[in-house]
Amino acid sequence: MQRVAILSLCTIFCLIVNCQWLQAAPKHLFKIASLAPAGSVWVEQFENFAKEVNEKTGGEVGFRVYPGGVMGDDQAMFRKMRVGQLHGGGFTMTGIATVVPDFRVMAIPSLFETYEEVDFVKEGLLPTFKERFREKDLEFIALTEVGFIYAMSTQPINTIEQLQQSKNWSPAGDPISENYLMALEITPVQLSIPDVLSSLQSGLIETVYNSLYGSIVLQWFTKAKYVIDVPYGYAYGVFALDGKKFDTLPEAHQQTIHAAAAIHFPILLNKTRESNSESRQVMVDRGTEFQKIDKKTTQVLHEKSEQTVNQLIPDSLSKAIHDQTMELLSQYRNKPTGGKPID
Repeated sequence: MQRVAILSLCTIFCLIVNCQWLQAAPKHLFKIASLAPAGSVWVEQFENFAKEVNEKTGGEVGFRVYPGGVMGDDQAMFRKMRVGQLHGGGFTMTGIATVVPDFRVMAIPSLFETYEEVDFVKEGLLPTFKERFREKDLEFIALTEVGFIYAMSTQPINTIEQLQQSKNWSPAGDPISENYLMALEITPVQLSIPDVLSSLQSGLIETVYNSLYGSIVLQWFTKAKYVIDVPYGYAYGVFALDGKKFDTLPEAHQQTIHAAAAIHFPILLNKTRESNSESRQVMVDRGTEFQKIDKKTTQVLHEKSEQTVNQLIPDSLSKAIHDQTMELLSQYRNKPTGGKPID
């Protein structure tokens, strides 16, 4: 009898624990993946966003995050979304633009000179971006930022000739970088982001492109210790959810997600920019050298950017999104006051 009583108590205890677990589990769980490493500002701020959504929906909406590329690169993440293994992700522009090509427009090399320009153009393009994502059954939640990116190499580069002689990396599936480097008479080595560090270490590539903070969190700066001190372009991404799963949420929960994003992702934007600014001194202290390039090289880089755009339209970029972007940029630059160029 004593044994039966003990077993009965154990059974009751297990039922109580299971009921508590069931009550605690969110009714709507979104499994989210990202290439951003755990502990980075991107993942930390996303966790703050997720916590607020969970609280505001009474625990009905939850997020499980898989950081650091454990679910593969952007293309792998998107494939897993399509079969229901994931329900969203923090995508790089390069990765998600294979699905939504017009999203890559702000990555045109040498397009922007200041963050003020970026912000003005971004706000003008957001309605179009959201529409393009919905056409692909994706819910656009927020645009994320990597920041202004720089060419970083294992050897000093001061001229276009030295850049051409270096083994340049290009993100796999990114026609902008590929066409731009080809226009510069460089045949790039195409690799996904998770493969870059090992390829730097082995010598397969010698020149990579990233933001200052990005190069630290991904540890690229430990090998690429020379930085061309002129922004190569602007890098960004998106936090997007599976549109069909998002549509199953009550409207109030959908609004809660967007409202929380409107609070937390601008905070993330500021933290990212602060991190990029602080990273310059960190890199200098760790032995990174910031290189100046000659005027000829600067001129060639700008000229080849225009040539690249002409090659991208209409197959990799619509004329409509390009024209809209250039009109917004012109509007900003024709204002009485403008921002200061990036250091």
